[in-house]
Amino acid sequence: MAFSMSNLNAAELQQIGASLSRPEELENNSQIEMQWALKAMDHATIHYNLISSVDPTCLRLTRIDDKIYHQFREEFPDLDVAKLTEDQLKSADAKEKWRNFCEKFKGEIEDYNMGTLLRLNCEDDYNPDTTTFSVRTQFLAIEIARNREGHNSYLYNKKQELKKILNNST
Repeated sequence: MAFSMSNLNAAELQQIGASLSRPEELENNSQIEMQWALKAMDHATIHYNLISSVDPTCLRLTRIDDKIYHQFREEFPDLDVAKLTEDQLKSADAKEKWRNFCEKFKGEIEDYNMGTLLRLNCEDDYNPDTTTFSVRTQFLAIEIARNREGHNSYLYNKKQELKKILNNST
């Protein structure tokens, strides 16, 4: 992944985190947009490394995964989380439905409406062709469903197979 926050010191990281948690005080400027992009890419990198290193069917992303998952499947029973389209997330009808869903978790999910990146295809890495912008609650609902329903296991199994091949070649 192209962006990395690894070369920033602790004070710079705290400043980024603090400024991004007060959106009402921010103006649109390129520095803030770059800080958000760096934070979003860092989150995406951590998430990808997590789901490809730990069996995602056993993974918990929040303390309220059960509640998020049950509410999600109650409101989106037929949504195929393996492969999503922009329209399923961002059409006028979808936006309204997602907004109502996300508002139910206000106060329960930290930064519930903070922007983040979401893979449209669960078998892909985060890349420009298959990644879209979403809010944290939407991301969590979809990724928790992918974990529980076994969709993210593809990446984990792929990495495990690669490890076996590499270990056998040495």
